[in-house]
Amino acid sequence: MNQYTDEVSTKLEFIRQTLKDTGAQGVHLCGTDWFAWITAGASNTVLLTAETGIASVLVTAEDAWVLTDEIEAQRLQDEELPSNLKLHIYPWANTTARKSFICDATEDREVLSDRPVEKEKSLPASLQQYKRVMISSELERYREVGRKASAAMTEVLLAAKPTWTEYELAGAGAEALWARGLHPALTLVAGERRLPLYRHATATNEPIGRQAMMVFCARGYGLYANLTRFVSFGTVPNKESELHCVCREVESIALNMCKPGIALNEVYQALAEAYEQHGFSNAIREHHQGGTTGYLAREIVANPTTTDTLKENMAVAWNPSLVGAKIEDTFVITSDGKLENLTYDANFPSVEVEERLRPVVLEV
Repeated sequence: MNQYTDEVSTKLEFIRQTLKDTGAQGVHLCGTDWFAWITAGASNTVLLTAETGIASVLVTAEDAWVLTDEIEAQRLQDEELPSNLKLHIYPWANTTARKSFICDATEDREVLSDRPVEKEKSLPASLQQYKRVMISSELERYREVGRKASAAMTEVLLAAKPTWTEYELAGAGAEALWARGLHPALTLVAGERRLPLYRHATATNEPIGRQAMMVFCARGYGLYANLTRFVSFGTVPNKESELHCVCREVESIALNMCKPGIALNEVYQALAEAYEQHGFSNAIREHHQGGTTGYLAREIVANPTTTDTLKENMAVAWNPSLVGAKIEDTFVITSDGKLENLTYDANFPSVEVEERLRPVVLEV
């Protein structure tokens, strides 16, 4: 049973204030991200690749329901849902039952939704921004997800062999995440040949060879821990080592700027200037640089026009990259304006950069 009833109550209060402010009669939350957020970490996911799940949440001024069919209801009630959400169950074969219930519950008046259909309207910016700022119980869960994801990464890269295929490495990563109760939402792998060619290298049947990169977007309680690590079978050549060093230095520029009130496009511009100063002026265009994270792998990807500002208790994950080199961890902006690294693992080799321990290539 989900124990975070106080957290859910706090979020319901904000939604009901949103209803007052907008004059809407209900808020209908369907996406896997919004469902996890409003239920304090419950999951409506069955098909991992789906953006919506097998249940949604309807909130009105008086009530809050989880809407699902008779296939899913008992498991959700037993294993996922907080007690302060009612359960409305409809027949799985009645394709209009959910819609009819929403119309009745809201007197067929305006409904706001993260996935608006027909007469529904989009969620206001105030509610979207509220979701991106973590409260203390969310941060507790996020720390757990980060610890487990980074431990899984270290475990797998320490065990990896150059004869493994990229599929085998990705599969081992997914297995290590599942073993810790995390969804392997993304496990990118690039071996020696493909690493210099592609920034988003989905795994293939090629042997990884002398070196490999693995990227995780690991989901637990609906929250994403994003991290990138490298393994080398033997000493990393100086030229490659220098590229990794540049990525760390470029990243430090972004991390130093992660203060409440700073706009994402300001961080983007600082990254562009940092690449240029290091002699890689095109790098800013060769891959996205990351941005805020949380209930999506990227809540907002920073670009020249993203004027959204960073706030205390917001999570970020930057991923500067060059040919064959990249760096990434998930951080939370703390109350003193510093950063807490949620995906740091003391068992993985690191070096200090700007008073932060940042990962280096694991040489085995």
